[in-house]
Amino acid sequence: MLTRRIIPCLDVRDGLVVKGVQFQGLRTVGDPVELAQRYAADGADELCLLDVSASIEGRPPLLELVSRVAEKLFIPFTVGGGLRSVQQAREALRSGADKVALNSAALARPQLLRELASEFGTQCIVLSIDTKKMTNGYLVTTHSAGRTVAREALDWAQEAVSLGAGEILLNVIDSDGVRSGFSHGITDRIARNVTVPVIASGGAGSARHFADLFYSTAASAALAASIFHDGSWTPDRLKSMLADRGIEVRP
Repeated sequence: MLTRRIIPCLDVRDGLVVKGVQFQGLRTVGDPVELAQRYAADGADELCLLDVSASIEGRPPLLELVSRVAEKLFIPFTVGGGLRSVQQAREALRSGADKVALNSAALARPQLLRELASEFGTQCIVLSIDTKKMTNGYLVTTHSAGRTVAREALDWAQEAVSLGAGEILLNVIDSDGVRSGFSHGITDRIARNVTVPVIASGGAGSARHFADLFYSTAASAALAASIFHDGSWTPDRLKSMLADRGIEVRP
């Protein structure tokens, strides 16, 4: 198992960081440049910026904002939201992103993952899966969980990896913003059945939730927002606690 990573997430709408519960009731948290700089200084291993309104509005992420955030970072930086082509991914990478995350565009045209991997390498390509538990399993959703796709999350993850996705960002909608802990079952199922790292997202409300995730699943990393936005924990304090519990983390 690789060293576990801690990744703060900046969900951005209209140029500001927002946070809600299960993608609803979004409230403004702060300035993405300031928060990115703070989290990097506080020991984050990576940072993820997701433009949550880009797909709904039919546009790519705000590249000017991506550039301003990237200027302040010395850690890997993933950007997602609305990316639909190789050219748009190229522009995001040129603006300072180290990786690009795709969701709805990859579902609409899976071969895009192969094209992106061929152009930039699999290490740059993150498949973002927003999944929700239904009566017939965990299904994929898009457009900030507004649309459900008739695809089972594990099946889609495996197909995407075969096409060139180098990492899976798995956000479980049922847990998002609830702060009751990560969803271990589906996270471990996917992590043990794909050949690339899986980032768990959705549900972090305490330091114990990160420890439980890493004890109970094969997830390579944990992504969270609220626990960092409200100041209750910083990445370095969290990593110190995990190290004390025998979980290997980056210094």
